[in-house]
Amino acid sequence: MENTTTSPDVLERFLRYVQINTQSEDANCDQVPSSAVQFDLANVLAEELRELGAEDAHVTEHAYVCAHIPASAGAEDKPALGLIAHLDTTEVAPGAGVKPHIVHYEGGDLVCGTVDGKPVAMSTAKLPALNDLAGEGLVCSDGTTLLGADDKAGVAEIMALVARIAQDPSLPHPALGICFCPDEEIGHGAELLDIEAFGCKYAYTVDGGPIGELEWECFNAAEATVHFEGQSIHPGDAKGRMVNAGNLFCDFNALLPYEQRPEYTEGYEGFYHLEGVSATVDHATARYIVRDHDAAKFQQKLELTDAAAALLNQRLGEERVTVEIKQQYRNMAEIVRDYPELIDVAKEAYLACGVEPQVLPIRGGTDGAQLSFRGLPCPNLSTGGYCYHGVNEFVPVSSLVKMTDVLQELVARFA
Repeated sequence: MENTTTSPDVLERFLRYVQINTQSEDANCDQVPSSAVQFDLANVLAEELRELGAEDAHVTEHAYVCAHIPASAGAEDKPALGLIAHLDTTEVAPGAGVKPHIVHYEGGDLVCGTVDGKPVAMSTAKLPALNDLAGEGLVCSDGTTLLGADDKAGVAEIMALVARIAQDPSLPHPALGICFCPDEEIGHGAELLDIEAFGCKYAYTVDGGPIGELEWECFNAAEATVHFEGQSIHPGDAKGRMVNAGNLFCDFNALLPYEQRPEYTEGYEGFYHLEGVSATVDHATARYIVRDHDAAKFQQKLELTDAAAALLNQRLGEERVTVEIKQQYRNMAEIVRDYPELIDVAKEAYLACGVEPQVLPIRGGTDGAQLSFRGLPCPNLSTGGYCYHGVNEFVPVSSLVKMTDVLQELVARFA
Protein backbone atom coordinates (compact mmCIF):
# COMPACT_ATOMS: atom_id res chain seq x y z
CA MET A 1 0.00 0.00 0.00
CA GLU A 2 1.36 3.40 -0.94
CA ASN A 3 1.44 5.97 1.81
CA THR A 4 -0.54 8.94 0.56
CA THR A 5 0.23 11.32 3.39
CA THR A 6 2.28 14.36 2.43
CA SER A 7 3.96 14.73 5.83
CA PRO A 8 4.58 12.34 8.73
CA ASP A 9 1.76 13.47 11.00
CA VAL A 10 2.61 10.51 13.21
CA LEU A 11 6.12 11.88 13.80
CA GLU A 12 4.83 15.28 14.87
CA ARG A 13 2.45 13.66 17.30
CA PHE A 14 5.10 11.32 18.69
CA LEU A 15 7.57 14.15 19.31
CA ARG A 16 4.91 16.07 21.23
CA TYR A 17 3.64 13.14 23.28
CA VAL A 18 7.05 11.99 24.53
CA GLN A 19 7.67 15.42 26.05
CA ILE A 20 4.72 14.96 28.40
CA ASN A 21 5.90 13.05 31.48
CA THR A 22 3.67 10.06 32.23
CA GLN A 23 5.82 7.80 34.42
CA SER A 24 3.78 5.42 36.54
CA GLU A 25 4.86 4.86 40.17
CA ASP A 26 5.01 1.37 41.61
CA ALA A 27 5.04 2.79 45.14
CA ASN A 28 1.45 3.95 44.48
CA CYS A 29 0.27 0.72 42.85
CA ASP A 30 -2.78 0.60 45.13
CA GLN A 31 -4.35 3.47 43.20
CA VAL A 32 -5.18 4.05 39.51
CA PRO A 33 -3.59 6.00 38.05
CA SER A 34 -0.50 5.59 40.16
CA SER A 35 0.71 9.05 39.12
CA ALA A 36 -1.37 12.15 38.48
CA VAL A 37 0.88 13.17 35.58
CA GLN A 38 -0.77 10.50 33.41
CA PHE A 39 -3.84 12.74 33.25
CA ASP A 40 -1.74 15.37 31.42
CA LEU A 41 -1.36 13.23 28.31
CA ALA A 42 -4.81 11.67 28.73
CA ASN A 43 -6.48 15.08 28.57
CA VAL A 44 -4.45 16.09 25.50
CA LEU A 45 -5.42 12.91 23.67
CA ALA A 46 -9.10 13.20 24.53
CA GLU A 47 -9.21 16.76 23.22
CA GLU A 48 -7.43 15.76 20.02
CA LEU A 49 -9.83 12.86 19.53
CA ARG A 50 -12.78 15.22 19.90
CA GLU A 51 -11.21 17.54 17.31
CA LEU A 52 -10.92 14.53 14.99
CA GLY A 53 -14.64 13.79 15.28
CA ALA A 54 -14.86 11.35 18.19
CA GLU A 55 -17.70 13.12 19.96
CA ASP A 56 -17.72 10.68 22.90
CA ALA A 57 -13.99 10.98 23.65
CA HIS A 58 -13.49 11.28 27.40
CA VAL A 59 -11.09 10.63 30.27
CA THR A 60 -12.34 8.47 33.11
CA GLU A 61 -11.61 9.10 36.77
CA HIS A 62 -8.85 6.48 36.48
CA ALA A 63 -7.18 8.20 33.48
CA TYR A 64 -8.44 5.85 30.76
CA VAL A 65 -8.98 7.65 27.46
CA CYS A 66 -11.92 6.12 25.58
CA ALA A 67 -13.48 7.08 22.25
CA HIS A 68 -15.37 5.58 19.32
CA ILE A 69 -15.06 6.21 15.59
CA PRO A 70 -18.13 5.40 13.43
CA ALA A 71 -17.76 2.79 10.67
CA SER A 72 -17.21 3.77 7.06
CA ALA A 73 -20.13 3.49 4.66
CA GLY A 74 -21.06 -0.14 4.09
CA ALA A 75 -19.25 -1.46 7.17
CA GLU A 76 -21.81 -0.43 9.75
CA ASP A 77 -22.84 -4.05 10.39
CA LYS A 78 -19.31 -5.32 11.02
CA PRO A 79 -18.15 -6.04 14.59
CA ALA A 80 -16.36 -3.12 16.24
CA LEU A 81 -12.59 -3.39 16.52
CA GLY A 82 -10.51 -2.00 19.39
CA LEU A 83 -7.09 -0.35 19.15
CA ILE A 84 -5.28 0.06 22.46
CA ALA A 85 -2.01 1.52 23.72
CA HIS A 86 -0.80 2.66 27.13
CA LEU A 87 -0.12 6.14 28.45
CA ASP A 88 2.52 5.46 31.06
CA THR A 89 6.25 5.00 30.75
CA THR A 90 8.45 2.95 33.06
CA GLU A 91 10.13 4.37 36.13
CA VAL A 92 13.21 2.14 35.84
CA ALA A 93 14.97 4.94 33.91
CA PRO A 94 14.57 8.75 34.05
CA GLY A 95 11.44 9.75 32.14
CA ALA A 96 10.76 13.43 32.81
CA GLY A 97 12.13 16.19 30.62
CA VAL A 98 12.48 14.07 27.47
CA LYS A 99 14.25 15.96 24.68
CA PRO A 100 13.66 14.00 21.48
CA HIS A 101 15.76 14.52 18.39
CA ILE A 102 16.36 12.71 15.11
CA VAL A 103 19.74 11.09 14.50
CA HIS A 104 20.54 10.50 10.83
CA TYR A 105 22.22 7.16 11.35
CA GLU A 106 24.95 6.11 8.93
CA GLY A 107 26.25 2.98 10.65
CA GLY A 108 28.53 2.07 13.55
CA ASP A 109 27.62 3.05 17.10
CA LEU A 110 24.30 4.83 17.50
CA VAL A 111 25.09 7.85 19.70
CA CYS A 112 21.93 9.45 21.03
CA GLY A 113 23.63 12.07 23.22
CA THR A 114 26.47 12.96 25.54
CA VAL A 115 26.23 12.86 29.32
CA ASP A 116 29.05 14.08 31.57
CA GLY A 117 31.32 14.25 28.55
CA LYS A 118 30.73 10.61 27.59
CA PRO A 119 28.70 9.44 24.60
CA VAL A 120 25.54 7.46 25.29
CA ALA A 121 25.85 4.84 22.58
CA MET A 122 24.52 1.50 21.40
CA SER A 123 26.87 -0.69 19.37
CA THR A 124 26.05 -3.04 16.52
CA ALA A 125 27.65 -5.81 18.57
CA LYS A 126 24.98 -5.40 21.25
CA LEU A 127 22.18 -4.64 18.78
CA PRO A 128 22.88 -6.28 15.40
CA ALA A 129 19.57 -4.89 14.06
CA LEU A 130 21.35 -1.55 13.71
CA ASN A 131 23.12 -2.98 10.67
CA ASP A 132 19.80 -2.85 8.82
CA LEU A 133 19.05 0.76 9.78
CA ALA A 134 21.91 2.66 8.11
CA GLY A 135 20.52 5.66 6.26
CA GLU A 136 17.44 5.90 8.49
CA GLY A 137 16.31 8.79 10.66
CA LEU A 138 16.10 7.47 14.24
CA VAL A 139 14.22 9.33 16.98
CA CYS A 140 16.28 9.25 20.19
CA SER A 141 16.35 11.03 23.52
CA ASP A 142 19.37 13.16 24.45
CA GLY A 143 20.76 10.31 26.53
CA THR A 144 19.64 11.61 29.92
CA THR A 145 16.18 9.99 29.81
CA LEU A 146 14.35 7.18 28.11
CA LEU A 147 12.51 8.18 24.93
CA GLY A 148 9.04 6.90 25.77
CA ALA A 149 8.36 4.98 22.55
CA ASP A 150 7.00 2.33 24.94
CA ASP A 151 4.23 3.11 24.38
CA LYS A 152 3.86 6.61 22.99
CA ALA A 153 4.86 5.29 19.58
CA GLY A 154 1.76 3.09 19.73
CA VAL A 155 -0.33 6.04 20.93
CA ALA A 156 0.93 8.24 18.08
CA GLU A 157 0.32 5.55 15.46
CA ILE A 158 -3.27 5.00 16.57
CA MET A 159 -3.89 8.76 16.70
CA ALA A 160 -2.37 9.20 13.23
CA LEU A 161 -4.74 6.54 11.90
CA VAL A 162 -7.71 8.35 13.44
CA ALA A 163 -6.47 11.57 11.80
CA ARG A 164 -6.31 9.85 8.40
CA ILE A 165 -9.87 8.61 8.80
CA ALA A 166 -11.04 12.07 9.87
CA GLN A 167 -9.43 13.50 6.73
CA ASP A 168 -10.95 10.79 4.52
CA PRO A 169 -13.92 9.02 6.15
CA SER A 170 -14.25 6.78 3.09
CA LEU A 171 -11.18 4.81 4.15
CA PRO A 172 -12.73 1.39 4.89
CA HIS A 173 -12.99 0.56 8.57
CA PRO A 174 -15.51 -0.93 11.01
CA ALA A 175 -16.59 1.00 14.06
CA LEU A 176 -13.42 1.53 16.09
CA GLY A 177 -12.98 1.65 19.83
CA ILE A 178 -9.92 3.66 20.87
CA CYS A 179 -8.47 3.26 24.36
CA PHE A 180 -5.31 4.55 25.99
CA CYS A 181 -4.71 2.91 29.37
CA PRO A 182 -2.72 4.01 32.42
CA ASP A 183 -0.27 1.98 34.52
CA GLU A 184 0.56 -0.82 32.09
CA GLU A 185 4.16 -0.74 33.27
CA ILE A 186 3.21 -1.65 36.84
CA GLY A 187 0.69 -4.36 36.00
CA HIS A 188 -2.63 -2.50 36.22
CA GLY A 189 -3.02 -1.98 32.50
CA ALA A 190 -6.54 -2.54 31.27
CA GLU A 191 -7.84 -3.90 34.57
CA LEU A 192 -10.47 -1.18 34.94
CA LEU A 193 -11.46 -0.78 31.30
CA ASP A 194 -15.25 -1.07 30.96
CA ILE A 195 -15.28 -3.73 28.23
CA GLU A 196 -19.05 -3.66 27.79
CA ALA A 197 -19.05 0.09 27.20
CA PHE A 198 -15.99 -0.24 24.95
CA GLY A 199 -18.22 -2.37 22.75
CA CYS A 200 -15.63 -4.23 20.68
CA LYS A 201 -15.60 -7.90 19.70
CA TYR A 202 -11.83 -7.99 19.12
CA ALA A 203 -8.92 -5.67 19.76
CA TYR A 204 -5.21 -5.23 19.21
CA THR A 205 -2.69 -3.58 21.46
CA VAL A 206 0.02 -1.57 19.68
CA ASP A 207 2.79 -2.06 22.20
CA GLY A 208 5.48 -4.26 20.63
CA GLY A 209 9.02 -3.67 19.48
CA PRO A 210 10.65 -3.61 16.03
CA ILE A 211 8.27 -3.36 13.12
CA GLY A 212 6.71 -6.65 12.09
CA GLU A 213 6.40 -8.15 15.55
CA LEU A 214 3.11 -9.97 16.04
CA GLU A 215 2.54 -11.55 19.42
CA TRP A 216 -0.24 -13.64 20.90
CA GLU A 217 1.70 -15.45 23.65
CA CYS A 218 3.05 -13.80 26.77
CA PHE A 219 4.47 -14.73 30.14
CA ASN A 220 2.57 -15.92 33.15
CA ALA A 221 3.62 -13.29 35.66
CA ALA A 222 3.84 -12.67 39.37
CA GLU A 223 5.68 -10.37 41.75
CA ALA A 224 7.42 -11.84 44.78
CA THR A 225 8.25 -9.58 47.72
CA VAL A 226 10.57 -11.24 50.22
CA HIS A 227 11.04 -9.88 53.75
CA PHE A 228 14.03 -10.74 55.94
CA GLU A 229 13.95 -9.98 59.67
CA GLY A 230 17.34 -9.76 61.34
CA GLN A 231 18.58 -9.09 64.87
CA SER A 232 21.20 -6.42 65.36
CA ILE A 233 23.94 -7.00 67.94
CA HIS A 234 27.23 -5.19 68.35
CA PRO A 235 29.58 -7.09 65.98
CA GLY A 236 32.05 -7.58 68.80
CA ASP A 237 29.46 -9.63 70.69
CA ALA A 238 27.70 -11.08 67.65
CA LYS A 239 28.68 -14.75 67.77
CA GLY A 240 25.60 -16.94 68.09
CA ARG A 241 23.37 -13.91 68.54
CA MET A 242 23.37 -11.66 65.46
CA VAL A 243 21.10 -12.39 62.52
CA ASN A 244 22.09 -10.20 59.60
CA ALA A 245 19.06 -9.59 57.35
CA GLY A 246 21.32 -8.47 54.49
CA ASN A 247 23.15 -11.79 54.59
CA LEU A 248 19.84 -13.64 54.71
CA PHE A 249 18.93 -11.94 51.45
CA CYS A 250 22.26 -12.98 49.91
CA ASP A 251 21.63 -16.58 50.97
CA PHE A 252 18.09 -16.51 49.59
CA ASN A 253 19.15 -15.03 46.26
CA ALA A 254 21.87 -17.68 45.92
CA LEU A 255 19.22 -20.42 46.23
CA LEU A 256 17.45 -19.21 43.07
CA PRO A 257 18.85 -20.72 39.84
CA TYR A 258 21.62 -18.51 38.53
CA GLU A 259 20.97 -19.50 34.92
CA GLN A 260 17.32 -18.44 35.22
CA ARG A 261 18.08 -14.74 35.36
CA PRO A 262 16.88 -12.53 32.47
CA GLU A 263 20.40 -11.97 31.19
CA TYR A 264 20.77 -15.70 30.53
CA THR A 265 17.35 -16.48 29.03
CA GLU A 266 15.56 -16.02 25.73
CA GLY A 267 12.53 -17.19 23.75
CA TYR A 268 10.22 -19.29 25.89
CA GLU A 269 12.66 -19.49 28.83
CA GLY A 270 11.35 -17.99 32.06
CA PHE A 271 13.27 -16.14 34.75
CA TYR A 272 13.55 -14.65 38.22
CA HIS A 273 14.42 -10.96 38.01
CA LEU A 274 15.60 -9.06 41.07
CA GLU A 275 14.10 -5.60 40.62
CA GLY A 276 15.42 -4.08 43.82
CA VAL A 277 16.62 -4.69 47.34
CA SER A 278 17.04 -2.61 50.48
CA ALA A 279 18.95 -4.05 53.41
CA THR A 280 20.27 -3.30 56.88
CA VAL A 281 21.25 -5.73 59.62
CA ASP A 282 17.76 -5.48 61.11
CA HIS A 283 15.64 -5.74 57.97
CA ALA A 284 15.84 -6.40 54.24
CA THR A 285 13.24 -6.41 51.49
CA ALA A 286 13.77 -7.80 48.00
CA ARG A 287 11.39 -7.48 45.07
CA TYR A 288 11.43 -10.05 42.27
CA ILE A 289 9.33 -10.52 39.19
CA VAL A 290 8.80 -14.16 38.22
CA ARG A 291 7.99 -15.08 34.62
CA ASP A 292 7.41 -18.17 32.48
CA HIS A 293 5.34 -18.96 29.39
CA ASP A 294 4.67 -22.50 30.60
CA ALA A 295 2.07 -22.56 33.37
CA ALA A 296 3.57 -25.62 35.10
CA LYS A 297 7.10 -24.20 35.06
CA PHE A 298 5.73 -20.89 36.32
CA GLN A 299 4.11 -22.62 39.28
CA GLN A 300 7.38 -24.44 40.00
CA LYS A 301 9.19 -21.12 40.11
CA LEU A 302 6.74 -19.74 42.66
CA GLU A 303 7.04 -22.90 44.74
CA LEU A 304 10.83 -22.60 44.69
CA THR A 305 10.69 -19.13 46.22
CA ASP A 306 8.61 -20.55 49.08
CA ALA A 307 10.99 -23.51 49.42
CA ALA A 308 14.03 -21.22 49.59
CA ALA A 309 12.42 -19.23 52.40
CA ALA A 310 11.45 -22.42 54.23
CA LEU A 311 14.99 -23.77 54.01
CA LEU A 312 16.48 -20.62 55.54
CA ASN A 313 13.87 -20.61 58.30
CA GLN A 314 14.68 -24.25 59.02
CA ARG A 315 18.37 -23.42 59.33
CA LEU A 316 17.57 -20.54 61.69
CA GLY A 317 15.11 -22.53 63.76
CA GLU A 318 12.58 -19.71 63.51
CA GLU A 319 10.64 -17.81 60.85
CA ARG A 320 12.61 -14.78 59.70
CA VAL A 321 12.03 -15.01 55.93
CA THR A 322 8.55 -14.51 54.46
CA VAL A 323 7.41 -14.43 50.84
CA GLU A 324 4.42 -12.50 49.46
CA ILE A 325 3.25 -13.48 45.95
CA LYS A 326 1.13 -11.13 43.87
CA GLN A 327 -0.27 -12.62 40.66
CA GLN A 328 -0.07 -10.15 37.76
CA TYR A 329 -1.26 -11.72 34.50
CA ARG A 330 -1.51 -15.03 32.63
CA ASN A 331 -0.38 -16.21 29.22
CA MET A 332 -2.96 -14.88 26.79
CA ALA A 333 -2.24 -17.80 24.43
CA GLU A 334 -4.80 -19.74 26.47
CA ILE A 335 -7.46 -17.46 24.97
CA VAL A 336 -6.10 -16.10 21.68
CA ARG A 337 -5.23 -19.52 20.26
CA ASP A 338 -8.98 -19.93 19.71
CA TYR A 339 -9.00 -16.86 17.40
CA PRO A 340 -6.42 -17.67 14.70
CA GLU A 341 -8.16 -15.29 12.30
CA LEU A 342 -6.83 -12.36 14.35
CA ILE A 343 -3.28 -13.49 13.67
CA ASP A 344 -3.97 -14.20 9.99
CA VAL A 345 -5.49 -10.76 9.36
CA ALA A 346 -2.57 -9.01 11.08
CA LYS A 347 -0.10 -10.98 8.95
CA GLU A 348 -1.98 -9.91 5.82
CA ALA A 349 -1.86 -6.26 6.88
CA TYR A 350 1.90 -6.40 7.46
CA LEU A 351 2.56 -8.12 4.14
CA ALA A 352 0.37 -5.63 2.25
CA CYS A 353 2.68 -2.89 3.54
CA GLY A 354 5.86 -4.72 2.60
CA VAL A 355 6.63 -5.79 6.17
CA GLU A 356 7.57 -9.37 6.98
CA PRO A 357 5.56 -10.45 10.05
CA GLN A 358 7.54 -11.95 12.90
CA VAL A 359 5.35 -14.07 15.19
CA LEU A 360 7.11 -14.12 18.56
CA PRO A 361 6.30 -14.86 22.20
CA ILE A 362 6.25 -11.66 24.25
CA ARG A 363 9.04 -11.66 26.82
CA GLY A 364 7.05 -9.27 28.92
CA GLY A 365 3.50 -8.21 29.53
CA THR A 366 0.78 -6.50 27.58
CA ASP A 367 -2.65 -5.07 28.29
CA GLY A 368 -3.87 -7.72 25.87
CA ALA A 369 -3.25 -10.44 28.46
CA GLN A 370 -5.74 -8.99 30.94
CA LEU A 371 -8.20 -8.07 28.21
CA SER A 372 -8.12 -11.52 26.62
CA PHE A 373 -8.97 -13.18 29.92
CA ARG A 374 -11.70 -10.61 30.50
CA GLY A 375 -13.40 -11.58 27.23
CA LEU A 376 -11.76 -9.30 24.64
CA PRO A 377 -9.26 -11.34 22.54
CA CYS A 378 -6.34 -9.02 21.99
CA PRO A 379 -3.04 -9.86 20.21
CA ASN A 380 -0.17 -7.38 20.20
CA LEU A 381 1.31 -5.45 17.26
CA SER A 382 4.68 -3.76 16.89
CA THR A 383 5.36 -0.05 17.33
CA GLY A 384 8.76 -0.03 15.63
CA GLY A 385 10.76 0.81 18.76
CA TYR A 386 14.02 -0.63 20.07
CA CYS A 387 15.86 -0.82 23.41
CA TYR A 388 12.84 -0.10 25.61
CA HIS A 389 13.23 0.81 29.29
CA GLY A 390 16.55 2.59 28.95
CA VAL A 391 18.28 5.73 27.73
CA ASN A 392 19.31 4.04 24.46
CA GLU A 393 15.67 3.65 23.36
CA PHE A 394 14.91 4.75 19.80
CA VAL A 395 12.38 4.36 16.98
CA PRO A 396 12.94 4.81 13.22
CA VAL A 397 10.82 7.52 11.65
CA SER A 398 9.99 5.15 8.82
CA SER A 399 8.60 2.61 11.30
CA LEU A 400 6.23 5.17 12.80
CA VAL A 401 4.85 5.92 9.34
CA LYS A 402 4.80 2.28 8.23
CA MET A 403 2.94 1.12 11.34
CA THR A 404 0.28 3.73 10.68
CA ASP A 405 -0.03 2.22 7.19
CA VAL A 406 -0.30 -1.26 8.75
CA LEU A 407 -3.10 -0.12 11.04
CA GLN A 408 -4.92 1.38 8.05
CA GLU A 409 -4.63 -1.95 6.21
CA LEU A 410 -5.70 -3.85 9.32
CA VAL A 411 -8.91 -1.94 9.92
CA ALA A 412 -9.76 -2.13 6.22
CA ARG A 413 -9.71 -5.91 6.44
CA PHE A 414 -12.20 -5.84 9.31
CA ALA A 415 -14.51 -3.71 7.16
